[in-house]
Amino acid sequence: MLGLGILRWSPETFWRSTPRELLAAWNGLSGGRMIEPALSGDLRRLMEVFPDR
Repeated sequence: MLGLGILRWSPETFWRSTPRELLAAWNGLSGGRMIEPALSGDLRRLMEVFPDR
């Protein structure tokens, strides 16, 4: 999604890129902000707010 969709890299560019290059592109887009992983409490709160019906 990131390489082809957000960065709009061609498939050739995407498949030739290294994980380091993809991470560098992400850091450039995000301003170096780190994304925190979701925790079990986060999932519980989401399930309460958006219950399956």
